[in-house]
Amino acid sequence: MTVPDEQVLKQLLTTVEALRTDQQHLSAQVEQMIHNSTEESKTSTPSSPTTILSPASVTAKSVSKPVNTSSTSASLYPQRVILTSYPHQHGIHPINLNWGDKDPKERGPVVASRHADSIKKRNAIGAYGGSYCVYRALAVAIGDLPNEHRPNFDMTEPAFKIGPHPSWADPTKIVSLDPYGHMAPQVYKEEYENGLDVRPTIAVTKAHMTMVEMENLVKEGKLKVDGKIVVNDRGDLAVSKAAVEPVWYLPGVAERFGIEEGLLRRALFEDTGGMYPELITRPDLKVFLPPIGGISVYVFGDPAYISDPEKKLTLRVHDECNGSDVFGSDICTCRPYLIYGIEECVKQAQEGGVGVIVYFRKEGRALGEVTKYLVYNARKRQAGGDTADHYFLRTECIAGVKDMRFQALMPDVLHWLGIQKIDRMMSMSNMKHDAIVGAGIPIIERVPIPDEMIPEDSRVEIDAKIASGYFTTGEVMDEKQLQEVKGRDWEDIEH
Repeated sequence: MTVPDEQVLKQLLTTVEALRTDQQHLSAQVEQMIHNSTEESKTSTPSSPTTILSPASVTAKSVSKPVNTSSTSASLYPQRVILTSYPHQHGIHPINLNWGDKDPKERGPVVASRHADSIKKRNAIGAYGGSYCVYRALAVAIGDLPNEHRPNFDMTEPAFKIGPHPSWADPTKIVSLDPYGHMAPQVYKEEYENGLDVRPTIAVTKAHMTMVEMENLVKEGKLKVDGKIVVNDRGDLAVSKAAVEPVWYLPGVAERFGIEEGLLRRALFEDTGGMYPELITRPDLKVFLPPIGGISVYVFGDPAYISDPEKKLTLRVHDECNGSDVFGSDICTCRPYLIYGIEECVKQAQEGGVGVIVYFRKEGRALGEVTKYLVYNARKRQAGGDTADHYFLRTECIAGVKDMRFQALMPDVLHWLGIQKIDRMMSMSNMKHDAIVGAGIPIIERVPIPDEMIPEDSRVEIDAKIASGYFTTGEVMDEKQLQEVKGRDWEDIEH
């Protein structure tokens, strides 16, 4: 870890002191507001509203539930409003967390719960659930979920084995997920039974997958039914899969991007609207659960083969594109490449190897779907129409950057799976290739999407990407040729 310089430390200390003062002032104000609200509710008639309603009371009215005139907020959160905490604060005793220790018991559990028996023992900033933690808060506020609920993890253990692998004990190889996340209810069962609210951040299961494209490939004779991987004439696929929520080891994340940990913490605090003050006030807490989308992993074939260097492995690392992946928009090659990746993974498994699809929730190159649609509008309306030479320009005008996926953290999930080499990688992105190879995982062959699978309107995207340096075995266009590659107008549809 790189130690922040003296100036950064002074700035952090100044911020901490300011936050401490603000917390004391705001806590006193909120406590007085709750007191005033409670006193007024005692003297007001049923027809006269109180001066201040708790969020739960307002919600209760909106869903036509009986309103409790006592302070719902005070009953759910009887203590003062806790804006943040500080190292060595009275009663604060975080559970030891030694990131990278090969023994999970010595490493310690990731504890982010605010349950009464865990809040003073938390060793992680944030909340379980990734981007869904906000919905949990809403469920508590409207009374659908008891705020002290603890899950029953009986019979939830992984459906197949993953790890432990040597990479789990290397704190430089996995910094953006908890490698023991799927084992937490079993490994830390004793701690949980003693009251510590430890929750998994990974789940591992099995399923069948049904896609019309796979059925068509079976009908065309391009996929064979083996009853094991392709289970029937409808092209149903047997898959093993995992869901992964992000868990960031902040010193490792900072080092991966070549920045100071203090700068990373400050940016995460400032540019999320001050969502997590402990990023600034708790430098002793090194783990952060960011409220962002996670990862899905789909395995075709025997999962044990993933970490076996004697078995061939085909991999597709795919970043979410809701418009194409789910709804079939043809302005990009995302769904066709995903389908091609699944096809090749299945074939690899049927040949005695294994195929892996890793699906990241990074919509619109992590710029978001709203930004992506705004870019679509600008591309279609720009002078000269939607042309390949201006493909990236429109994104930069709106977002200020071409891409925010920043693949530096991407290989972590490959290390979690125990991948030692990739025989065939279904990708044209040099950023993904370089990040994986830079993480110590060799790639034997890169496979671009076949031309016949590229929708006509997506030529703008694919030709612009190839010209910018994406991998191809074909022609790379010059500026003049890119000007001639034009997407259709909104109304330019054959009838």
